[in-house]
Amino acid sequence: MLGDRQAIATLAVRDLASAKRFYETSLGLKQIDAEGEEAVVYATGPSRLTVYRSQFAGTNQATAVTWNVGDDLERVVQQLKAKGVTFEHYDMPMMKREGDIHVAGGTRAAWFKDPDGNIHALINR
Repeated sequence: MLGDRQAIATLAVRDLASAKRFYETSLGLKQIDAEGEEAVVYATGPSRLTVYRSQFAGTNQATAVTWNVGDDLERVVQQLKAKGVTFEHYDMPMMKREGDIHVAGGTRAAWFKDPDGNIHALINR
């Protein structure tokens, strides 16, 4: 039923103007649609990311969006850091940290938050 349908990541934010600055300036996303002053839709590869205003923004304490950046992980981390993005450091079993990148076997990942505390992951797979 849904196995062949594209999913859209949806993130709640408190201040849409602040979120737009972060997603457009820091992450380099391009707005492709909007719902007045309540929501913005961004293109991200073949997917979409919807950012909408909500009183429940930032209440999720788990990863909300994962970006597969493949072999570009280190470069993307450095580019985002240059734009002021701060990376999170987590203590996780079976995972070591190399700077801002967490490593477990062949998997490499880095996490950051948007201004509302939504957690984003960058992975190499």
